[in-house]
Amino acid sequence: MNPMNWLVVQPEIVLLVMACVVALADLFVKDERRRPTFWLSQLSLAAVAFIQVDQLGAMMQAEQLGNGLTSMYGMQQMVVADPMGRLLSVCATLTLMATLAYAQPYIGSRDMLKGEFFSLSMLSLLGVLVMLSANNFLVVYLGLELMTLSLYALVALRRDHAVSTEAAMKYFVLGALASGFLLYGMSMMYGATGTLEIGGVFDAIQTGRLNRDVLTFGLVFIVAGLAFKLGVVPFHMWVPDVYQGAPTAVTLLIAGAPKLAAFGITIRLLHEGMNGLARDWQQMLIVLAVASLVIGNLAAIAQTNLKRLLAYSTIAQLGFMLLGLTPTVVGGNTVSAANGYSSALFYLITYVLTTLASFGIIMLLARQGFEAEEIKDLAGLGKRSPWMAGVMLIVMFSLAGIPPTVGFYAKLAVLQALVTTGEAAYITLAVVAVVLSLIGAFYYLRVVKVMYFDEPAESMQISGPAGARALLAVNGAAVLVLGLVPSGLMALCRDVIVKALAT
Repeated sequence: MNPMNWLVVQPEIVLLVMACVVALADLFVKDERRRPTFWLSQLSLAAVAFIQVDQLGAMMQAEQLGNGLTSMYGMQQMVVADPMGRLLSVCATLTLMATLAYAQPYIGSRDMLKGEFFSLSMLSLLGVLVMLSANNFLVVYLGLELMTLSLYALVALRRDHAVSTEAAMKYFVLGALASGFLLYGMSMMYGATGTLEIGGVFDAIQTGRLNRDVLTFGLVFIVAGLAFKLGVVPFHMWVPDVYQGAPTAVTLLIAGAPKLAAFGITIRLLHEGMNGLARDWQQMLIVLAVASLVIGNLAAIAQTNLKRLLAYSTIAQLGFMLLGLTPTVVGGNTVSAANGYSSALFYLITYVLTTLASFGIIMLLARQGFEAEEIKDLAGLGKRSPWMAGVMLIVMFSLAGIPPTVGFYAKLAVLQALVTTGEAAYITLAVVAVVLSLIGAFYYLRVVKVMYFDEPAESMQISGPAGARALLAVNGAAVLVLGLVPSGLMALCRDVIVKALAT
């Protein structure tokens, strides 16, 4: 076996090279709209996505042929390419492509349409891909820092905008604290087990060759660091401030692919590395999930700013997703874990899809000197732009979990995973989640009420670039269609999770 196996990191290499090419090519672009830079970035991302899809298809086909080559290791076992990582990578790449398409007209009217925006966005995606392919604590941290440093710079890209620079400072300070938590936890894991490989930690825990006290402290710090990156209670302080203060295009960058990366490293660290401590981190995740549902839904009710409302909605939604990660492998039985993890993966992918549409609408409604960030800015949208109001209606219904949108099926899948465990504690969790989701439906329906029943402050018709409007229509249709026929994506999520549990 080739100890390096460069094919494992082929998408990352292509992305790194093209990010540098985009940065250099932009120096020679004279077009103020940066169209060559935009299209070069999109073509580069499309090439990366093609490689990822090809590798994912090859892995799935290998499983069907029974040759067992569903995971590839490289860089001396420091990185891994497996179906779960590749599926999340494809979703992250497509998410960035959609984000750039939504963002181009928005950033063009705010003096942000520069080559740095595109190259930094691609570097943040590179950090996401590195995290998703990590099989070593050092690689996890390398990807994490690459992603977060790029996002810090993007939040502060409007240097003359006080709110953005304030948000960047808050994000930097709290993000550094989260990275410190995670790094400190990893160092404790290394001290307890003597290895930096995630699989090596698993083996050490199974054989008992470790320092149990140091291991427990390390686990607490790692869970805290992951909770920071997910933005769940009580490590959620940065989410509403950064979501509101950052330019909307950058807010979408933070709300999209990084959430997929956080899910990936959560599975890698907690299941693949510390499954022997499942009873410990399982209880922590339950507390984080319930607290996030309570605080997220109740705080969102009081919001008048749409971006802050979506921030608290994110906290509540990720709390719901965490419930799917609480059923664990017990006594070698992976059925409950497979149901829970696959439902959580489906929930997160569809949530990111819904998030793209919600922030895409905010960017389309914004114009020079005006940010459509208040809920009242949506007043009369049903009259001014019926199709845009219709997409927002679908998005709000999906976030609230109202059929036939995909949000309903995603919530149902998580609840089903909890109930089918047959344990009273999980059934109680499902009931609590339903009650809190009903409370959360209030603020989503309030947005719908404002759009269709409040009188608009102005009668001007809303228009936007044809490309962004077409993407928004496809985005909204996907949220609806996946709610009607979710079986294909759900089956894919289950397949990749089953393979992850088998390794």
